[in-house]
Amino acid sequence: MSSKQARMHGRVEGARAQCAVPGCAAPGEFKAPLQPANFDGPGAWRFLCLDHVREHNAKYNFFDGMSPEEIQEAQSPLAGWERTSRTFAANGADPPPRWSDFADPLDAIATRFGRVRETSRFNKAERQALSVLGLGEDADRHSLRQTYSTLVRRYHPDKNGGDRAHEARLAAVIEAYQLLRKSVAFA
Repeated sequence: MSSKQARMHGRVEGARAQCAVPGCAAPGEFKAPLQPANFDGPGAWRFLCLDHVREHNAKYNFFDGMSPEEIQEAQSPLAGWERTSRTFAANGADPPPRWSDFADPLDAIATRFGRVRETSRFNKAERQALSVLGLGEDADRHSLRQTYSTLVRRYHPDKNGGDRAHEARLAAVIEAYQLLRKSVAFA
């Protein structure tokens, strides 16, 4: 079982270096950056004892070098939320990015998003299936299911008194529904 000192946050287990502060003979068990104000990336570290790392941390000031306006902006509860975020697509396809109008010479980037923007939610076979069911391109999953149920009841021989004259129409309705229920547009 480890001791209370060994569980102290920031302690480097097994550090054998002496504290980097001149004249201190305590073991340097805590890492501190050499230049805290300019720290970017892994950088260079020095090892300090507990007392000197506390002193080092007490001198650190996040707002050092900022103007009063920058300090007020950094302390705002909305700081960092000013960036726009990506919206989720409702029709199963990602919306094109803002730079989708970009026309590169090889058309390698804008082509994919140009096609998404120019076409409808449905491909040709899906549009044909919608017309079989009597639905428009603004149909949703609920109206698809409701229309399918109504048409099956109308054309099924068990529901219309044994009349088999509408079997071809029933087969077309079932086929159209099977295609549309798996469509990305209704996901």
